[in-house]
Amino acid sequence: MSKTEYMKARKKAQRNYRAQLLKGTYPYLQALDDIVSFAEISSESELGLVEIPLNAIVGTKTSGRKQAFASNFMPLLDENSEFAHKWASLYSAHIEEGIRDPIKAVEFMNRFYVVEGNKRVSVLKYVDAVSIQANVTRLVPLKTDSKENRIYYEFLDFYRSTAINYLDFSQEGCYTRLLAVLEKSADTPWTDDEKMNLHSSYIHFLDVFEEKGGRKLSLTSGDAFLTYLEIYGYKDMLNKSHRELLEEIQAIWNDFEIYPAKRSVELVMAPEKKSEEKTLRTRILPLSSQPLKIAFIHDHSPEESSWTYGHELGRHYLENTLAEKISTSFYITSGDPEEGSEVIKKAIDDGNTVVFTTSPKLLNASVKTALKYPSIRILNCSLNSCFGHLRTYYGRMYEAKYLTGILAGILSPTDSVGYVADYPIYGSTASINAFALGVKMVNPNASVCLQWTCVKNNRFQEHFAARNISYVSGQDLLTPYRGSRQFGLYDIRDGQITNVAMPVCHWGKFYERIVASILNGSWKKGLTHSKDKSINYFWGLSSGMVDVICSKHVPAATEHLLDLVKQNIGSGQFHPFSCEIHSQDGTLQNEKGMVMPAGQIGSMDWLLDNIDGSFPSVSSMTEEARRIVKLQGVGKYQEQSDLS
Repeated sequence: MSKTEYMKARKKAQRNYRAQLLKGTYPYLQALDDIVSFAEISSESELGLVEIPLNAIVGTKTSGRKQAFASNFMPLLDENSEFAHKWASLYSAHIEEGIRDPIKAVEFMNRFYVVEGNKRVSVLKYVDAVSIQANVTRLVPLKTDSKENRIYYEFLDFYRSTAINYLDFSQEGCYTRLLAVLEKSADTPWTDDEKMNLHSSYIHFLDVFEEKGGRKLSLTSGDAFLTYLEIYGYKDMLNKSHRELLEEIQAIWNDFEIYPAKRSVELVMAPEKKSEEKTLRTRILPLSSQPLKIAFIHDHSPEESSWTYGHELGRHYLENTLAEKISTSFYITSGDPEEGSEVIKKAIDDGNTVVFTTSPKLLNASVKTALKYPSIRILNCSLNSCFGHLRTYYGRMYEAKYLTGILAGILSPTDSVGYVADYPIYGSTASINAFALGVKMVNPNASVCLQWTCVKNNRFQEHFAARNISYVSGQDLLTPYRGSRQFGLYDIRDGQITNVAMPVCHWGKFYERIVASILNGSWKKGLTHSKDKSINYFWGLSSGMVDVICSKHVPAATEHLLDLVKQNIGSGQFHPFSCEIHSQDGTLQNEKGMVMPAGQIGSMDWLLDNIDGSFPSVSSMTEEARRIVKLQGVGKYQEQSDLS
């Protein structure tokens, strides 16, 4: 029996040997001594007895036995040889009582090379074992600028606190992203239970992933595991059945196939212009006697959030506009991903077939639910999403902010104006920079003093007073339940607040057009034009979704100038980001006369050179701000693991 198994193993070796020759690659095991002869070693350390994954064992330490095995560690020598007899005896021993003696190995670049125990490794690989115990010596290469070397040093940082060696990534930053998903800091040692739970979750995932054919894909199992966790989360993974996991992995299989590429974002910059405005309503034919049920999911109540209040105004506008053809309802959630998924599911159970989730905090919950209910149209209000499983939407508020920046630059009696920002997320940065560009357009000497409401104990009013600032760009909208005049562009001279102008995002006009496209059949079947693309509606002044309302305190001639600029932006004849632009560090971000692509505007992670201020540190933010930045923060925050 054991000799028969050896012959089967040898056939696997011969097939692998021939395949490697046909590909022009080395057909035997790698020898570490040959590899490190071309590398500089910075240090050597003993790791002691370690459980190592068998799929990470790729060769031998020396060249002595390397030709006895094919590159897959299957035996090549004749079945009548002494080598074959020993291999077969070892196989029988493993079947009867298991291989218990640890091997000796050297780890280099998170790959393992056998010093003693090649046949033990071969037998265990033959029976598809997962891991083996080994006394390991680690060789650390000298730090270089190669991608592989940088990833390895990231692994070393991860290993110090976790002692986990089975997660292998092909891209930089993945260990940091994994810690963020797991809500762990980089410098906190893991408990045995935490290690065991992650390993169990990984094996649970790996069984299904490989059953689906994951080994045939170009990404590593670690890449796939992280991709899965970033969409579905980690919390309840061990409670999921094999069937649930299979359905979830199947739903995101294309994400694995295109890895490391991300789904490109297709920005839809304006509503379709297939017909005149009147056609918007005349083409809406009742498809059934029942109205279309639409749910709005908010992360705050309209009484406590101006953002939610604005979307509620949009919902009421939608109801008034499309009247008998629709019915709407709204739900409130805290923004917690698990609760968000439950609330969206409840909305679907209530019969809603269109769901608008109105906060970036609900993005992950929206994606998870969209994958589970592909027939439900779910749209999330966020920008720069690379998920291809649902549509997202946002207003080009930077166009309105550019106009109010022009006003501030004209009206301010000093060379300094104020700007109060909420969160350093995609879209918000574009608005800050556009406002600063507007100021610079009419006053090249002026600076914009940037302050954040998302930091703990913010005192922006005191800061503006100390700087003798007269004009401030504040929140775009307030709720009627919180009386204040600190919104839009306002004048704070003489201890009084005078409202000058207000940027407006008319969510109702967006909702009307999107729902109309569903009712009249022009919404295309499926959630994206392409399985590799993520549709993001990014409408501005031209759609009527974004506007600026001036008060009586704006001089008539200045308002006329503003209207001319607004008309030119709306018609596409002028673009705010079309001049020479430098960021704070002096980097040229846009050349004179070149229109900055919409994708670059949406993903800005830098501030204009006339802005006095910076992005807030994670430690200075409120807990709610950390949650939002973790999901939609500009690029610099996605590299940090202490966001949880």
